[in-house]
Amino acid sequence: MSAKTGDAPAIALSAPSGALIITAAEGIEERAAVLAQTLGLTVEIAGSRTAALRLLGRRSYALVVLDQILADADPQGAELVWRQTNLAIPLQINFALAGSTRLEREMRAALLRRQREQQMASVAAAAAVDTALKNAVTGILLESRLALAEKGLSPGVESRLRTLAGIANQLRDCLGPKGQPDTTPVPLP
Repeated sequence: MSAKTGDAPAIALSAPSGALIITAAEGIEERAAVLAQTLGLTVEIAGSRTAALRLLGRRSYALVVLDQILADADPQGAELVWRQTNLAIPLQINFALAGSTRLEREMRAALLRRQREQQMASVAAAAAVDTALKNAVTGILLESRLALAEKGLSPGVESRLRTLAGIANQLRDCLGPKGQPDTTPVPLP
């Protein structure tokens, strides 16, 4: 069973954007359809561990919700499901006790947590790339200056080294602190 997204998603998610609910609870299809509409994502239902593993093998999900009753009845099966969730946020809820409102609240919180974690990872990756580029440009500038300081360079090699240093200076200007061009001059020998 699959419930499709509504016209106006409440939460903007990057792929994967679906949720897998693993439960044999009665009336889950209607709850899943409401959740899909409210949260703006595709909700698929697996009634057993086997069905869940089959679905998890076919695609990735943003969120995997396992019914506490199934987890308690088959702890080893639950552990196997958790190992197959990949990057999905795992959520375990007792469907017999949790109403639709609580289920929606827990799923929304998990999806928002996932979104924050993705944003933080993106910022960290951008900072790492920025640092690596700055280090590489600094190395190119240093090495080109040292090479230009050598005596007896042919005019062709000296010209190429000056061109290389000029390109590195332009890159350094683009990579200045916080997007601002670095205006510190770097004299060439």
